[in-house]
Amino acid sequence: MEITYKPIRGAMNFAALAEKVCKGICPVSKMLTLQPYLCQKIVNFNISMAQDLYQHPDYYLLDELLTEEHKLIRDSVRAYVKKDISPIIEEYAQKAEFPKQIIKGLADVGCFGPFIPEQYGGSGLDYISYGIMMQELERGDSGVRSTASVQGSLVMYPIYKYGSEEQKKKYLPKLASGELMGCFGLTEPDFGSNPSGMLSNYKDAGSHVVLNGSKMWISNAPFADIAVVWAKDENGDIRGLVVERGMEGFSTPETHGKWSLRASATGELVFDNVKVPKENIFPNVKGLKGPLGCLSSARYGIAWGALGCAMDCYDTALRYSMQRVQFDRPIGGFQLTQKKLAEMITEITKSQLMNWRLGVLRNEDRATPAQISMAKRNSVDIALKISREARQILGGMGITGEYSIMRHMMNLESVVTYEGTHDIHLLITGMDVTGLNAFK
Repeated sequence: MEITYKPIRGAMNFAALAEKVCKGICPVSKMLTLQPYLCQKIVNFNISMAQDLYQHPDYYLLDELLTEEHKLIRDSVRAYVKKDISPIIEEYAQKAEFPKQIIKGLADVGCFGPFIPEQYGGSGLDYISYGIMMQELERGDSGVRSTASVQGSLVMYPIYKYGSEEQKKKYLPKLASGELMGCFGLTEPDFGSNPSGMLSNYKDAGSHVVLNGSKMWISNAPFADIAVVWAKDENGDIRGLVVERGMEGFSTPETHGKWSLRASATGELVFDNVKVPKENIFPNVKGLKGPLGCLSSARYGIAWGALGCAMDCYDTALRYSMQRVQFDRPIGGFQLTQKKLAEMITEITKSQLMNWRLGVLRNEDRATPAQISMAKRNSVDIALKISREARQILGGMGITGEYSIMRHMMNLESVVTYEGTHDIHLLITGMDVTGLNAFK
C-alpha cells in the first residue's frame, strides 16, 4: 500500500487514518469516503496490497501435536503467502487471471510434490507436512492451492506411484522445480462422478498409440507442459499415460466466464488422433484404481486446504467484530455475533483434529480412501458455512475485495464439487459403514 498526500485542512489527520487502514483498524472505504476534502487526489491505493494480518486459530493447542519441522514448514509457507500471494491475489481474481509468476515461488518453498523422495526432486516430507502446506496455500487462495495440488497429487504422484523408472527420472525433477507444469485429465463432458464411463480411448499403432477424446474442467490445462491422461485401451481397461504439449492434435482451450477459482487457470484437453509413444503409458497400474488413488492423494490435500479457508474467514470475522462499532459497542459483544464465532471455532477445531489424525494414519499407510473422503467432505462443508457466516458478520464490507471472505466463498463452490461432490462423498461414507452400494 502506497499513499502520498497533501493535507489541505480539517481536524482529522489523513496520515493517521491511513495508518489505521494499514493496521486493519478501519476499512479502506472509510479512508476514501470519510473526509475526502482532507487531501487532494494524490492517493495511490491498491486494495490487493492491504496488509495480511492473519493469525491462525488454535483453540485446542494443536501446535503441541506438531513437530518443530512441521511448524518451521508452516511458518515458511505462511511467510511466502503473506509476501507473494496476499498482496496480488485479489487483483488477479478480479481480472480472472492466473498469476504465473508465482510458479517459481511455489517450487522454491517446496509445495510441488513435497512427499516425493529427494532422489526424484521432492523433499521427502511426511503427509502432515504436505497437509500443512496446502492449508497455508489455500488460506491465501483455493486457486493457488489447486495449482500445487494438481502438480503434486495428480501429476507427480501417479508418475511416482505408477510410472516406470525412466518416466520418474524424466519428469519428476522438472515438475518439482516448476520447470515443467502438469495437469490431470479424468473428468469428461458426459462423465464426472462416473469416470468409469469415460469415452477417451487409444488404439495401438505399432511404436505408439493414437489417442482420441476430450476432458474438461482441468486445472492448469491452459499452461501445462504435460498432462496425465486416463483413457481406455482397446480392451476397455483404463490406463494412464503422459501427453506432452506440442504433440500434434493435442490442444488445451481455456475455460472463461467463471465466477469461482477466478485466479486459477481452467481449461479442456482435446485429443484428435494424438500419437503418444508407448513409453509414455504407465506400466504399473490398470483400471479405475489408478486415477482413484490420485484422487485420494488430492482429497487429502483439500481436507487441509479447505480448512485453511475456514480459518482465514474466522480470523477475519473475529478481528472485524472487535473493531466494528454499532450502538456504541463492538459488534463482537452482541450475542448473535458471539454465537456465530463460537460455532465457527468449534467446527474448525473438530476439523483440525480430524485432519491431524488422518495425517498420522496416512503417514502410517493406514488411511483408507473412505476416511480421506470424509475429511474432504467435512472440511469443505464447514468452510462453506463459516465463509457465509463470516460474510454476515462483515455486513456489506464482506462482499468487497477489501476482505478475502467473498473470494473464499466463491472458490469453495468449486472445491465442494471437484474431487468428488459433497453428495458423492456422503455415499462413499454410507457404503463404507453399511457395506451396501448406493451408487447403482
